[in-house]
Amino acid sequence: MTDRYTADALAGYVEALFAAAGLEVEKAALVAPLMVEADLMGHTTHGLQLVPPYLAALADGSMAPSGQPDVLSDRGPVVAWDGRRLSGVWLTATAVDLAVERARQYGTCTVSIRRAHHIACLAAFLERATSNGMMITLTCSDPSVASVAPYGGTRAVYTPNPLAVGIPTSGDPILVDISASITTNGLTGRLHKEGRMLDHDWLIDADGNPARDPAVLFTDPPGTILPVGGLDHGHKGYGMALTVEALTQALAGHGRADPPEGWGAGVWVQVQDPTAFSGSDAFTRQTDRLAELCRTNPPRPGVGAVRLPGDGAMARKRTALADGVALYPGIVDALGDWAGKLGVTAPDPI
Repeated sequence: MTDRYTADALAGYVEALFAAAGLEVEKAALVAPLMVEADLMGHTTHGLQLVPPYLAALADGSMAPSGQPDVLSDRGPVVAWDGRRLSGVWLTATAVDLAVERARQYGTCTVSIRRAHHIACLAAFLERATSNGMMITLTCSDPSVASVAPYGGTRAVYTPNPLAVGIPTSGDPILVDISASITTNGLTGRLHKEGRMLDHDWLIDADGNPARDPAVLFTDPPGTILPVGGLDHGHKGYGMALTVEALTQALAGHGRADPPEGWGAGVWVQVQDPTAFSGSDAFTRQTDRLAELCRTNPPRPGVGAVRLPGDGAMARKRTALADGVALYPGIVDALGDWAGKLGVTAPDPI
């Protein structure tokens, strides 16, 4: 039987690990529940699985443990920060909260962050805005990493470049979390470690041949992940990726034209307050109708019902909060190794 843990116990455990590793206490308290949130939603490659490498980054100095971002520009509804290699999760959550606050005043607010450490699961940040009745768009890239080739190419130029959007409704929000690539570095890395294959030919080897074996990403020279659309329509994912790179790197003033600094992120956050446009009632009238049209759409053969993005995540979250969180195999042991090093006591399962 798989052990389960309460979300609060896991958050307390992760907070203690980060604090013991030197992360400022208030930062650890903000970051820990967001790491757990990813697992609650079922994003198991971008939640607690990332805690050990984050702890290692604190240990080797590639993640700064304390301080504040440098303010590069602040025009009220437009803000730019240099993240100074601080926790990307902390920076992003702080940016979302600031954007929500400023959007109440200006109707919208955009925050650009350069030189953040890795930001984990984008979907985990969305309810910070939607719970306040606001729409949010969040995207990131890593200018020091390349794992996806441009459409028609064979050598990686950019990262999967995820894009997340939170859309309020009168019920559960619509939570979009997609990427410009067909699959992610986290999933391909996990499957390679486990000796498993992808479901389809979502990769190409170094010669440009389609592949589903993640091992092609670890050859010399390596293959790459395909953009969304694959070999047929990959120009669409390619275009999306270029847009994300411009938002997260060009606007931030730091990207692939600069020397690599290690695993990290350029981040772009934008929040809109519907009350500054047509009003919150008019907004949710439209989003509720759109949600209804999608959910009541006749499903094709083999599909039980049409779902909206976020439906599964919210259902998994409710179940995990009620019954406990079952972590992906190997995560408990990896956290336990760090708990032993740092003198932190692991929680008991339910």
